[in-house]
Amino acid sequence: MPSCLNCNRTEQEYPLIRLTYQGKELYICPQCLPTLIHEPQNLADKIPNFIPPHEQ
Repeated sequence: MPSCLNCNRTEQEYPLIRLTYQGKELYICPQCLPTLIHEPQNLADKIPNFIPPHEQ
């Protein structure tokens, strides 16, 4: 069952937004989306092969 990559809420608990990255599907809830937008470095360890823009 899909769950938020940050807080692990499932689609049964909260709406999820589907993302794709390097051909893989990832999900994030609206509450955690600002973290992905404004502090992506905090999610780098939760997204395989992800390097936040400021670290490239």
